[in-house]
Amino acid sequence: MPIGREGNVKWVDGFRGLASSLVVLTHLSRAFDLLLFDSTDNDHAKPRVVQYPFIRVLFQGRIGVSVFAMVTGYVCALKPLRLYRQGQQDVAFKSMAKSALSRTPRLVLPATIATTLIWLACQMGAYNTASHCDSWWIRETGPQPTHNFWYAIQALFNTITSTFTHGWNRYDANQWTMLPLLLGSFWVYMFLLATAYVQPRYRMMLSMCLWLYFIQVNDPMFGMQFFFGVFLSEAQNHPTSAQFLSRFPNICRLILCPFFLILGCFIASYPEAHPERVTWARVLHSILSSILPNDSDYSRFASGFGVQLIAIGLHFSPKMRDVLANRAFLWLGKNSFAVYLLHGPLMRSVLAWLVFGFKKLPDTVDGEGKLVHHNTPFPGMMHLYVCLIFWIPFNYGVAHLWTTFVDPWCADVTGKMVRLVVHDENEKTQATLLPS
Repeated sequence: MPIGREGNVKWVDGFRGLASSLVVLTHLSRAFDLLLFDSTDNDHAKPRVVQYPFIRVLFQGRIGVSVFAMVTGYVCALKPLRLYRQGQQDVAFKSMAKSALSRTPRLVLPATIATTLIWLACQMGAYNTASHCDSWWIRETGPQPTHNFWYAIQALFNTITSTFTHGWNRYDANQWTMLPLLLGSFWVYMFLLATAYVQPRYRMMLSMCLWLYFIQVNDPMFGMQFFFGVFLSEAQNHPTSAQFLSRFPNICRLILCPFFLILGCFIASYPEAHPERVTWARVLHSILSSILPNDSDYSRFASGFGVQLIAIGLHFSPKMRDVLANRAFLWLGKNSFAVYLLHGPLMRSVLAWLVFGFKKLPDTVDGEGKLVHHNTPFPGMMHLYVCLIFWIPFNYGVAHLWTTFVDPWCADVTGKMVRLVVHDENEKTQATLLPS
């Protein structure tokens, strides 16, 4: 997701870039290999290689959105917390005020532009192939054109509004995350404002209290992640933490970092369905069911805990953070928001064309005289792999064009809006009408 200057931390950008790639992989898996999210294909089958723990994290990719939420909490808190520790609360308030003003248009403008383009493509028939292909995810998430022009215009405006009021987008289901990510950033700003004069150790405790609160209300993907991000930002600014890293570098690098990374990836491997089929998933299920409230979303909690443990592992290893700060991951991070916005519609259009073609199977009539619709069959995994060789670079190429041209325009418009409404500090203060 887009972040301002206060979040200009290289390893975080790389982590976010990796997360966006995992989101693409999980949607490809949902479109063409839905059984991958189970522990095994059926009660009697052995797990495939891609269903093994650790490996399945890459393809089931649930951790991507959790990473976005944690990074949002981390970057929103980073600069204010540093200023608080320097005793510059007034400067921090001004920084948060400007960041809060820019946060909404920096999310709303790109999402609105993307929705409008997807709507236009939909009305031109770009998703007709998706509507009759043999891929449940592509077919069910592909929008249908509206044949009445005025109804189509109304649907566009209703969709733009509902994206940020109800978390629902008719033309791109992936934009459901825009609303909770926007709300979460303001939760973090409110928390920082309320704890501006609280000692850092107690602010860390309070952030973890909110972390526990969101566990109780079954919000592992967003609320829990936002305030863990705040906690992590505070911990990385804490002198005791820095002293521990400098005094025990080998313990941190060789023991603590691998331990938390491995544990985090293992927990994040928890299958979305049928954990009872394999031993390792049964063990994880029994642990999660014993520590979480009833009716919790175990798979999302597993992804959330996994992301947090991975982040702790990265905290203990500056060299691992340097890996995420290399040029390749930074490029992914730079284009991560565009990839998130565009990969869904490009899957339902360009990838669907490559995989299923443009021909629609004719409808038939069964023995009872009922009309039967036929979906275009999936041509096989090898055909898909060949198509992905072309589609993945195309997807990232389009995202790079978006980042190069559309995103700077949105940033420029946002900057002008903020400068227009922000109080001019150089303006002379007029005398008050009443004595103070």
